Amino acid sequence: KRSYSHQVHLNSISSVFFLMQEYLKKFYNYNQIRISFQGKLMEMQKYFGLRRTGELNEETLTAMKKPRCGLSDAEDYGDSTRWKNVNLTYKIENYSPSVIPVEVKKIFKSAWRVWSDVTPLRFKARTKKDADIMISFQRGDHDDNSPFDGHGGILAHAFQPGTGIGGDVHFDHEEIWTANSTDYNLFSVAVHEFGHSLGLPHSNDPGSVMFPAYTYLKPNDFTLSYEDVQRIQDMYGELYVAATSVPVLVPRVPPKTPNKCDQNLSFDAVMRLQNEVIFFKDRFMWRRHPEFIDLRLSFISAIWPALSSGIDAAYENTEQRKVLILLSLSCECSGNQYWLVQQYDILEGYPKSIYHLGFPKSVKSIDAALVTRKIGTMFFIFFRYYETQKKLDMNYPKHITEMWPGMESKVDAAVLFNGTVCPFGHFSGMSVFHKVYERIINIQINIINI
Repeated sequence: KRSYSHQVHLNSISSVFFLMQEYLKKFYNYNQIRISFQGKLMEMQKYFGLRRTGELNEETLTAMKKPRCGLSDAEDYGDSTRWKNVNLTYKIENYSPSVIPVEVKKIFKSAWRVWSDVTPLRFKARTKKDADIMISFQRGDHDDNSPFDGHGGILAHAFQPGTGIGGDVHFDHEEIWTANSTDYNLFSVAVHEFGHSLGLPHSNDPGSVMFPAYTYLKPNDFTLSYEDVQRIQDMYGELYVAATSVPVLVPRVPPKTPNKCDQNLSFDAVMRLQNEVIFFKDRFMWRRHPEFIDLRLSFISAIWPALSSGIDAAYENTEQRKVLILLSLSCECSGNQYWLVQQYDILEGYPKSIYHLGFPKSVKSIDAALVTRKIGTMFFIFFRYYETQKKLDMNYPKHITEMWPGMESKVDAAVLFNGTVCPFGHFSGMSVFHKVYERIINIQINIINI
């Protein structure tokens, strides 16, 4: 006789399998009669950068449960799906109760500017007449064959360029939309949906704004990825700047999304955080957890909304546990400053100048930070810092080769991994400090093997 708990387990598996089927039907054109479930599941896993097992597992289910755009990941609009006119109009038909109308107007204007900054496209808001693109907040079934599902799940959807409903954008009225990092940031979703409205399909690049899963984007310093710029310019051309005597600021195209398999990959910083090893690169971070095989790539701002890129060194204060310091020194807007962060929040009074830590004015940047096993002692490469006393060791700084003989390249990052000091050289991979020979051995190991 089957136990009640066994029956509950079977029901749970059945409901998860149903969820997966519905997800694959909606976003990957799964058809039970003609297409294998395993094949479509592997397609989805590949798209999200997961292990292609074709089997139900926790990481796949987690990816499926992420809030996202309602458009299919398998749909390709084709090269001809674009607006013929570069001067487009849009109209906001109604508003969300969670963001005041004047703020919604500012957010949408900023989201359109993201696309006009890199193309000849120009967008003008209308209030009375109909427009090329109608923007609205809708509930549940709203007569477009793409019903919303309430809070979470599907956040919004848009239609490819065309007449009638073509180009229109719908946001789920049931979501709590915000202008900050709480709940669902309206700017982050709007930039994505406006990309669809202009003719862009989804992208499997997690650094692209057209990646289907929701991620928070900092409105005040967000720029499109290299791929986003290339794709939109392939459709509408580059932004033409006429010759003028007045200097014109041309938007900076950010680096491509880093590839974890790149043998020449270098890092901005590496740190231990509780059980994880975190690798920082540009505006991205990888998280290596001992219970997960795959590295998980995300925007830094998705974890710490107040931070974005330019992290040069980071370490965890293990005594205070959830408190860590992030040093952001290369970001033009911040200068030589550091942040003290607890969980997701920057502590009051930060950022502060690194000179509060006792560094001489001659120090303009920190290459790496390394926590030692001795409580309260750490290294900023290459100064020794006593955290409990809040002061530097007067016998430092020292040259890297004096501390780590055999280290031939510039140190970009360093971490204490399983009791072993592991510096990361500039384009030379990870090294280890051999305790017996007391020198650096370059082992050219990639982060996917750590």
